[in-house]
Amino acid sequence: MADHVDFVTQQWASAMPELDASSMAVFGRMLRIMKHLAKTRGEALAPFGFHEGEFDVLATLRRAGNPFCLSPTQLYKSLLVTSGAMTHRLNRLEQVGLITRVADPQDKRSTLVALTTAGQEKIEQALQVHTQTQSALLAALQPAQQQQLSALLSQLLTACEQET
Repeated sequence: MADHVDFVTQQWASAMPELDASSMAVFGRMLRIMKHLAKTRGEALAPFGFHEGEFDVLATLRRAGNPFCLSPTQLYKSLLVTSGAMTHRLNRLEQVGLITRVADPQDKRSTLVALTTAGQEKIEQALQVHTQTQSALLAALQPAQQQQLSALLSQLLTACEQET
């Protein structure tokens, strides 16, 4: 069964036969899958009212474990965003009562970001929807294929991150 990326790589083969477009097949599919995932994820999480990246902030705080607290620096480094983008997200989440800023007990000059009870409840509900959405998308693959794909992507990601 052919997909859109097959069409694109066939066009390249005709237009520039000397070009090795095999990498386009892999990365083109990854990019298209990410677009589908972003659209599906956005639709699934829309009822929760999250703006761009807010789900990721709340999920990062939740997976940090009790007391669901991290520094703004830990958050922006974990999420690979700028400090300015993180500040914007934190201001919005604080405004709607999903996080609070608290004094760092280790360093009174610093603050930590903590989930509120409402934030914890909302992210836990959203995480259920999020993981169900991802599982539904992966259902096209058998469990062993999913594990194989995960291992291959991990290998590629590790190689990419070693170069940066």
